[in-house]
Amino acid sequence: MHILHTESSSGWGGQEIRILKEALGMRQRGHTVSMVVVQGGKLAERARKEGFEVLEVPFKRWRALGTIRQIRRWIKEKKVDVVNTHSSLDAWLGGIAARWAGKKVVRTRHLSTPIRGGWNARLLYNALADFVVTTSSGIIPTIQEKAHLPAERIACIPTGVEPFTVQPDEATAFRQKLGVREDEVLVGTVCVVRSWKGIQDLIGAAKLLQGDKRLKWVVVGGGYIEHFQPLVPEDLPFIFTGHLENPMPAVAALDIFALLSTAHEGISQASLQAAFLKKPLVVTNIGGLPEVCLDSQTGFVVQPHAPEEVAAAVMRLVENGQLREKMGEAGHRLVLEKFTQRHMLDQMARVFEGVYALNP
Repeated sequence: MHILHTESSSGWGGQEIRILKEALGMRQRGHTVSMVVVQGGKLAERARKEGFEVLEVPFKRWRALGTIRQIRRWIKEKKVDVVNTHSSLDAWLGGIAARWAGKKVVRTRHLSTPIRGGWNARLLYNALADFVVTTSSGIIPTIQEKAHLPAERIACIPTGVEPFTVQPDEATAFRQKLGVREDEVLVGTVCVVRSWKGIQDLIGAAKLLQGDKRLKWVVVGGGYIEHFQPLVPEDLPFIFTGHLENPMPAVAALDIFALLSTAHEGISQASLQAAFLKKPLVVTNIGGLPEVCLDSQTGFVVQPHAPEEVAAAVMRLVENGQLREKMGEAGHRLVLEKFTQRHMLDQMARVFEGVYALNP
């Protein structure tokens, strides 16, 4: 089977990482995979490095007709069997191109943000999609209601984690680089720093706990760091590392992993990686985050925009090392039972094969 992924986002985050990992996994299983990506998109460069054929197109509304034609031509020339769309604009243009070419469409909805109802939802998630995949189960009822979509045409398939290891000396080196002693507790997050990642609430919790000298804080990842650095008092041990090509030693170095998103989250790849590395979690009740952070089992779930709740959850973990260990072990088991890359690929393969069987 030839699977075509379309992506109009130009960034590099959890969504694009999922697309590439899924493509690699499907190729290993014997399928052909190609991509149509926005011009200059970071996914295009990384996909080419992995040996995928990539077409870059101008995903712009005012050039919609030409882009649809380009995608349809690619579908025909490459003998594509199933098209998998991902972001809003490519779901429209890629979906129309696929329908014009007589091909089936899988729409993956990565975010948990609300969707518009009416004709918009019916077209995007029904007429232009034969099956809808979400990365969080919480958004499914909304899509079903607004798109009038039958239950058998939608499913949650979280982004899976491929088991990996981090050498202890790598984690130790990261802590030493930050000046974190063995007896200190390092609280942090790993993300692309954006307005909805709750960085201001993590800073707020750090301020509330500033008097506790056992604590140090870190934000690992690039993005709009300059928007948040001025919020950190000079005497607060709160560090922004910027982008790290391999952030896993940083995750392994943490004692507590926090992700305080205020919107847009599916099931976070970073939270899965942290849970796999046996880190207790503190997350907001946004999107799919509580599906990994089972409240009081693998961590604590707090309200968004509530740094006082974050501070309280952190202190419960700081004061109880056995609880941190217990929650970390539970999170590790949960990932192995439900959230591995093999789980993701098995489920996506069934979706693609089922959709393709509708029109072989």
